[in-house]
Amino acid sequence: MTHEAVPIGLIPGPFHPRLEALSRAKGWMDWAGYMSPSVLDTAEFEYFAIRNQATLFDISPMHKYRITGPDALAMINRVVTRDVSRIGDGRVGYVMWCDEEGMLIDDGTLFRFSETDFRLCCQERMFLWLLDAAWGFDVTVTDESDAVAAVALQGPTAYSVLRDAGLDVGQMKPFDWHEVETDLWISRTGFTGDLGYEIWVPWDAALPLWDRLWAAGNHWGLRAIGFDALHIARIEAGFIAAGMDFQPVHAAMRLHRGRTPIELGFGRMVHFDKGHFNGRRALLKQRDGGQRYALVKIDLGGFKPAQDALIYHRKREVGHVTSGVWSPTTKRNIALAELKAPYGISRTDDLMAEIYVNQEGRWDRRLVSVTIQDKPFFINARARTTPPAAF
Repeated sequence: MTHEAVPIGLIPGPFHPRLEALSRAKGWMDWAGYMSPSVLDTAEFEYFAIRNQATLFDISPMHKYRITGPDALAMINRVVTRDVSRIGDGRVGYVMWCDEEGMLIDDGTLFRFSETDFRLCCQERMFLWLLDAAWGFDVTVTDESDAVAAVALQGPTAYSVLRDAGLDVGQMKPFDWHEVETDLWISRTGFTGDLGYEIWVPWDAALPLWDRLWAAGNHWGLRAIGFDALHIARIEAGFIAAGMDFQPVHAAMRLHRGRTPIELGFGRMVHFDKGHFNGRRALLKQRDGGQRYALVKIDLGGFKPAQDALIYHRKREVGHVTSGVWSPTTKRNIALAELKAPYGISRTDDLMAEIYVNQEGRWDRRLVSVTIQDKPFFINARARTTPPAAF
C-alpha cells in the first residue's frame, strides 16, 4: 500500500521556478494556497514598470471553471446579474453574482468560447456552488483551476513584447480573446487600467511560455512584479478587490456585512430586463427603495495614504476607506471608500477623512478634505488603441 505525500504550507505555482530566481525580496503571500509574490524587488520599481514598460504577473492561482453544454448560456444567465447573451463569441465580460438577498458572492471574468462553452475566472472557490446552481440545466461544470496556467502581461510595451515573441495580437480589441496558437489563448484584459493582455496555457506549458516572453521582452523593459505594485495600479484604475472593497457574502461571518452590486457602484451591470436571476427580487427592491451604502472613488488632501481612515461629515462618522494609496502617476492621494447612504449619493460635500500617521513612534492625527470623483484616477488612451503602438 502506497501513500501520497500531502503538501504542507503554500504550493509553488507553475511559474514559481522563474519567480524564485528573480526574487530579491523573498516576499511571498498566500493566494488560494499558492506561493504568490507580494514583491520581487521593490514595489516602486515594479509599479513604474507597469506604467512605463511591460510586466509579468502570475495569475494562475485564480479559480477557473469551465461550463459547457446545451444550457450553458441559460445557466450562466440565471446566475450572474448582467445579460450574458450580449457577450459575443471570442469576447470577455466582467460579471457579478449574488445570493437571493442580492448580496455579492463574488465577481470575475467570463470568457465565451461559444453559446455552449464558457470559462468563469474568479477569486473565491465556487465549484460546489456552481454545481448547485447547475441543477436542472443540461450543463457540465469542470474545475480547471489546476489545469490552466495564466500570466498577465501589462504595460505600454506589452504589445511589442508579444509581437517580438511571434504572437499576432495587433487587431485584438479590449475584451477580445483568441486562440493565437494551439492551446495558447490571449485575452486583451487586465487589472491595471493600462494596455495589457492575459495569456492562458495548459499548466505544463507555463515555463516555456515564460521563457518565450522573457526573451522577447529583453529590450522592452520587461520585468516580473508582485501584488503590491499591482495593488497601486488597480486603485488608480478604480477596480475593486474582493476581501478589501467588499466582503464576499459566503465568507462574511456576520449578518449584513454583504454588499450588493448597486451599493458597489455597478447598478449598470444589473440587467433586470433579461428575466429572472439570483437576487433579482432583492435588487429590484433596493433599486426602488434606496441603497444602504455607496462605494465611491475619492481624492484626499495631503500625501499620506489613507488606508482604513474614517470619513466624517462634520462630526458624524459616515464611512471608511477600503483601499487607499498615494498615486505616483497622478501625484494624488486617492482611495476607494464605503459611505453610509445618503452620503456619497445625494450628499457629497463637507466630507473629511481622519488619518493617523506614525512618525518616529508618535501618532499624529490629521483631518484632510475629501472630494468624490466620478471617473477612474488613471485613464490612458493606449489601453484602448487598436492596433497598439510601442508607447
